[in-house]
Amino acid sequence: MSSTGDKVKGLANEAVGNVKQGVGKATDNTRLQAEGKLQEKKGEAQQAVGKAKDAIKKGVDKA
Repeated sequence: MSSTGDKVKGLANEAVGNVKQGVGKATDNTRLQAEGKLQEKKGEAQQAVGKAKDAIKKGVDKA
């Protein structure tokens, strides 16, 4: 997957995770809150992978 694809999927997972957390809090559903937190963290990791790919590509392009 491209770095842009990783970053986009990461943003989407973060957004969905935040929504799940909000709904979980509003409905007092701790399971949904936990799922949301996990999905948010997954999104953050995906974005980090995308940024790392960008950094590697920039380093290779300079060489």
